[in-house]
Amino acid sequence: MPRDTFEKLLTDLKNQLLELGTMTSQTIAKGVDALKTRDRVMAQSLIARDQEINRLRYAIEEQAYELMATQQPLASDLREIIAILLIAIELERIADHAKNLGEIVIHMGDEPLLKPLIDIPRMAEICESMLAQALDAFVRRDAAAGRAVCERDDVIDQLYQQVLRELLLFMLEDTRTVTRAMNLLFAAHNLERIGDRITNIGERVIYAVTGKLEELNTEKELPE
Repeated sequence: MPRDTFEKLLTDLKNQLLELGTMTSQTIAKGVDALKTRDRVMAQSLIARDQEINRLRYAIEEQAYELMATQQPLASDLREIIAILLIAIELERIADHAKNLGEIVIHMGDEPLLKPLIDIPRMAEICESMLAQALDAFVRRDAAAGRAVCERDDVIDQLYQQVLRELLLFMLEDTRTVTRAMNLLFAAHNLERIGDRITNIGERVIYAVTGKLEELNTEKELPE
């Protein structure tokens, strides 16, 4: 296959990845909006869209395998294709965590929120920003920007610990709040996991550019 044809196929694959990234980012925003407004219609649409995201992820995966199997890409091209494959998987899993927010809204029914949402929307905003930064770093082949994405995950973790401490106090002071507190805790936990997944994407960017596999998303000790 001529080089220009191969590059076109690779560009098409990247564009599909960016489309998947856009769809995934929208699920984060819609998940938190549904939680804030208790909008079960929005929550249902979020859950339904997960199938579309899954189909695009598998289409990307199939095309990545085909390029690797049939075109004998150079080492740098191969790293990029592998990174696309792994990033697509992370994006699909991020969308799963966002879908969980919709499921929490459905599960809550008409039950009022335990407290106004402050830190959880902030976590979502940072996740969306991190994801945009990670995908931009991949497009620009910027390993330093990919590393910077990983460093921002600490802010997500700090907010999660803050939410956890606050909700634990609610539950300790009044056991009748346990169910409502746990719903919010599950929501925050899903956003914390989204931050971890985006960190994984940052690691894939570094690999695509440098060829080095670095584990930056290490387990952190919980505060006492």
